[in-house]
Amino acid sequence: MDKFVRNYLKDAMRMDEAFITLLEQKDLEHITVKEICETAGVTLPIFNRHYETISNLIDEVVEVTNQRFLSYFPQIKEETIDETEPQERKDLLPITLKYLRPYLHFMKDNRTIYRTAFQNPDDMQACEPYGDYKEHILSPILEQFDIPMADRPHYIAYYIERIIAIINEWLCQDCADGVERVAERIEKCVQEDENI
Repeated sequence: MDKFVRNYLKDAMRMDEAFITLLEQKDLEHITVKEICETAGVTLPIFNRHYETISNLIDEVVEVTNQRFLSYFPQIKEETIDETEPQERKDLLPITLKYLRPYLHFMKDNRTIYRTAFQNPDDMQACEPYGDYKEHILSPILEQFDIPMADRPHYIAYYIERIIAIINEWLCQDCADGVERVAERIEKCVQEDENI
């Protein structure tokens, strides 16, 4: 990798980090390009070489964050849901602690971005990581439940919305409760719902 490319990538990373730092201090709509440049230690021409607008920077920050999403689920690389021990249907839950823990750790570790994303869903593609969650976690579980393929999007939307509501509240409280407590809270809500 030549020096120009290294510097280009380094500048992009510094601007990503500057943007996240500024998000911790103020709302998205109050962040300016000038502040991003000052915080990152880059000039306006360098910013313009990378991005046309702050929205382009936001897209990059969200994309980079979402690319790290599956790294929080190492067991997905080693096994899939349908390769686990068969369970009786009555013992199956569509949401379990096994998958909630890494997901919640990811959200907590990236809480500044996701708190802002939930407050500005159109600007920050707040639901992007759920694509991977749906594909790698919820879909295989629904398959074990023998949910018809045509019905799965509705079930997934239902569970995602419920999870989002609890997580959004948790993020608004700056993740004051521990991951374990929030995971148990979500699992309990799902169990109670399954018993209705």
